[in-house]
Amino acid sequence: MEGGEIMSSFYDFLINNKAEVFQQLFEHVELTLVSLCIAVLLGITIGVFIAVYNKSTQTVLFIVNTIQTIPSLALLGFLLPFFGIGVVPAIIALFLYALLPIVRNTYTGITEVDTSIKESAIAMGMKRSQVLFKVELPLALPYIMAGIRTASVINVGVATLSAFIAAGGLGKFILQGIQLNNTNMILAGAIPASLLALFFDAILGRIQKSSLKIIRWFSIILFGGMFIYLMILGFQKLKSGSDKAELLGGFPSEFVYREDGLKGLFKVYDFELDYVEMEIGLMYQALANKEVDVISGFSTDGRIKAYNLKTLEDNLNYFPPYQAAPVARQAILDKYPEIRQSLALLENQITNEEMTDMNFKVDEEKKQPEEVALEFLKFKGLLGKETKSSRKSRTIKIGSKAFTENYILAHLFKLIIEENTHLNVELKLGFGGTKLLMDAMKNDEIDIYPEYTGTALLLLLETNDKEREDLFANPDKVYDFVNRESQSQFQFEWLPTLGFNNTFAILMRSDQAEELELENIEDLANH
Repeated sequence: MEGGEIMSSFYDFLINNKAEVFQQLFEHVELTLVSLCIAVLLGITIGVFIAVYNKSTQTVLFIVNTIQTIPSLALLGFLLPFFGIGVVPAIIALFLYALLPIVRNTYTGITEVDTSIKESAIAMGMKRSQVLFKVELPLALPYIMAGIRTASVINVGVATLSAFIAAGGLGKFILQGIQLNNTNMILAGAIPASLLALFFDAILGRIQKSSLKIIRWFSIILFGGMFIYLMILGFQKLKSGSDKAELLGGFPSEFVYREDGLKGLFKVYDFELDYVEMEIGLMYQALANKEVDVISGFSTDGRIKAYNLKTLEDNLNYFPPYQAAPVARQAILDKYPEIRQSLALLENQITNEEMTDMNFKVDEEKKQPEEVALEFLKFKGLLGKETKSSRKSRTIKIGSKAFTENYILAHLFKLIIEENTHLNVELKLGFGGTKLLMDAMKNDEIDIYPEYTGTALLLLLETNDKEREDLFANPDKVYDFVNRESQSQFQFEWLPTLGFNNTFAILMRSDQAEELELENIEDLANH
C-alpha cells in the first residue's frame, strides 16, 4: 500500500471512529494530568527536603532513580494485587515515573542559588523559611518547570501502557492494532499521543515564561481541580466495590476483536458480559486476585493448573482448531533443506497434556524455557547428550511471540535444528504480536517461528465467512488451507504440526465456577 493510500485509509478510520478516539484521548489526558499533579506536589516537597537536609540527599535520589529503572509493565504487574485493575494503579505508576525529573530539578535549582544572595537575605532579617519561599524557590523556578516539562512528556508516553490493565488511554488503540495487525489502529494511538506530548511541553513552556503571579493562579486552579477529581474517583471506587454483583470479564484486545473471539462467542451462545480489555499476562493475575471473574485463555496454558482455574466446556464447538506448527520462509528452506528434515522429527510429538505440563513448569515451577525444552527432547529420545556446536558455520534466526508456550517452542526448534544440522540458531524472542512477527519474517529479520492454524486463518489470510465455516470443522483442511495460502501470499511454508491443539478456552476460578454450578459456556450464558 502506497503512502497516499495509507493516509487515506487512516483518515477514514479516524472519521469512522472519532467518538472512540476522543474518548481515549480524554482518558489519556486524565491519566497524565492527575499523575503529574501528584508528582509535582510530592516531587517539589521531596526536592526541597533533600536540599535543606543534605544528609538524606543520596538516599532519596537513589530511591527515585531506582524507581525510574523498573520496567513499566513490571511495575503495573506489581501494583495489580494491591490496587486492582483500572485507573488507580495506572496513576500510581505514572506518578512514580514522574518523580525523578521533578525531585532532581527542584534539588538542583535550590542548591544552585548563589550563596551570597542567601546570605544577603539572612542579613536583612529573613528567617530560614522566608529565604526558602521568597528567595530560593522563585529563583529555582526555571529548573523546577524544566523538570515538570520532562515529567509530562515521560507520562504521556508511559500512559500508553495503561491499556494493559484496563485503564484506557491511547495505548488501547496501539495494543489493539499490534494484536490485530491493524496499522490504522496503531497510528490512531501513536500520532495523538505524540501530539499530546508536544502540546503539554509547549503549554508548560509558555507557563514557565509567565509571571510568578500567573503561575500561582494556574497552580491553584489546577491542583484544586485535581483534588476534587481524586475525591470523586475515590468515591466511585468505593461504590463500585460495594455494588459489585454481576460477573466481569477480562480479555485481551485480540480476543475481543477477532472473528473467532468474544463478539462471535456472544452471538453463538446468545448472551452478553461486561468486560475490560487487558494484557494477557496481567489478565491471569487479575482473575486470581478476584478483580475479574471470567477470562479467555488457551487450552494448554500452564497457568490453568497454577491458578487452579476451571475451563468451561465449549459445548457448542464455537472455537476453531489451533494446531501449532513451525512456519518458515520458503527461501530459508530452499537454502537449507535440512531444516525441514530436522523439524519433521517433532511431527505429532507433543500432546495437549505434555504442552500444558511444559507451560506449568515454566510458569509455576520457574524453570527456564530452554531447560524445559531440553528435558522434553531428551525424554522423547530426540536429543543426544551432546550437540554438534563445534561444526556450526551458518546462522538462522527463530522468533517467538511474548508468551510462555511460544518461548518453549522456539527453544525446541533451536535445539532440534542444532542437533541435526550444521546450522547455528539465534533466538529473537518476545515479539508483541502476530503483526510484528509477520513484518519481521517479510523483512528477513527472522526465518522461523511457531504459529497456530486458527490465528493464520483468521488474522493473516483473506477468507470469507463461508470458507471459514467450511474449514472450522476439519483441522486437516484448516492446515492445508493456511499452508497453501501462506505460500501463495507470503512465500511462507507451514511444516508438519506438532500434535497439540491450543485453542481458546473460557476460564474461571474453580471455586467460583463450582459455587455458581457452571460447567460449560452455555451455563455461563444462562447465569
